[in-house]
Amino acid sequence: MDIDQIIEGGMTFRPARKSDDSNGKVKTKAKKKAYITGAHGSGSAMQKAKYRQQRANRKRK
Repeated sequence: MDIDQIIEGGMTFRPARKSDDSNGKVKTKAKKKAYITGAHGSGSAMQKAKYRQQRANRKRK
C-alpha cells in the first residue's frame, strides 16, 4: 500500500531539522593557532601555513 502511494503521489524530501544548540556555527580546526602555524604536524596544515607566511611576506614589501 505504501509503495502504491509513493508511485502515485511521489515522495517529499525535506531538509533535516536543525538542532537549537548549534546556533548556526560550524566547528572547525582551521582557526586554531596550532593549525594556522602548522605546529600540530599535519602535512596539509604545514603546507597551508607556508602559503600563509608567503602571502604575509608579500604584503610586508
